[in-house]
Amino acid sequence: MSADAIRIERPSTNSKLFAHTRWDVVPVAAGLFHFAYFLGLYFLFPHAPLWVMLILGFIYSLMINANVNGVSHNFIHNPFFRSQLLNRIFGVIESVACCFSQTYYDVVHMQHHKGNADRPDEKGETVDWISIYKHGHDGEAENPWGYVFLSFFRDNPGAIKRELAKRGKIELRWGNIELAVFITILIAMAVIVPTRPIHFINWRFMLFFLPFFYLGHCFSYLNGYFRHYGANPDKPIAWGVSSYGKIYNWLFFYNGYHAEHHFRPKVHWTKMEKFRQSIADLQKREGVRTIKRAHMLGFLDPNLPKRRERSAHIEAAKASTSG
Repeated sequence: MSADAIRIERPSTNSKLFAHTRWDVVPVAAGLFHFAYFLGLYFLFPHAPLWVMLILGFIYSLMINANVNGVSHNFIHNPFFRSQLLNRIFGVIESVACCFSQTYYDVVHMQHHKGNADRPDEKGETVDWISIYKHGHDGEAENPWGYVFLSFFRDNPGAIKRELAKRGKIELRWGNIELAVFITILIAMAVIVPTRPIHFINWRFMLFFLPFFYLGHCFSYLNGYFRHYGANPDKPIAWGVSSYGKIYNWLFFYNGYHAEHHFRPKVHWTKMEKFRQSIADLQKREGVRTIKRAHMLGFLDPNLPKRRERSAHIEAAKASTSG
């Protein structure tokens, strides 16, 4: 089977609301639930015991990971609604729930697909801004814990904004609207204590919330690291690492099928299993890597290659090719 000859089955629907399939009501509901949960943390904090809030905060961190890599991710590749206005409104909701701009995230994620976790060039630069190789050494991926805990601080807002501006004034305006909305809400949460009577300077809530917000994005980077660690950046069908656990993929809307996703990014989440079946033989021949656990637990995989072993394998492969 030729990679270029592979055809993608696109879902279609006669729904006047949804662009691709009515099944997209499920990720939409998940996104709305996350938004409501975020607001619920704020209103519940003054009244609930700290141990309850710590559990709820940890769950919120896990929800950020699931949203970014499930709902928000699928929304980038296949916007859910026929109406452009509804897509914009849902983008604002997602921005508030995850506390970053959905449109700015779109730019970062499209850059990720342009580079597909590429290795640094002779100048030390990668096309993919979040490549696991960007801050590594000698062709190796970066240490996973450095990637997980430092990537949050490595975003370059100026570079993202410049790339977004290339899409036109409307996209830049909506990105800035999303930023303004979630920043305004965070400032309001930091100032107003939702009690009767209202109090001001809500420092206790922010001291509680910000670490869980950061932890959620660390979980997302942990997920991202093992979606590419052990993959082959030089072979399109093997750009990603896949994990096929049922519950994991139901919760993350089939983002576990990550080698398949990087090979054909527009495949809708409802068609991912069928697409994988159609290319399974080709994947096997090309050595696509899979792991048994969810990507966030990829460091527990029994067949996880050591970073130096992976680098040596790459160099050996290059030497045999050039020879």
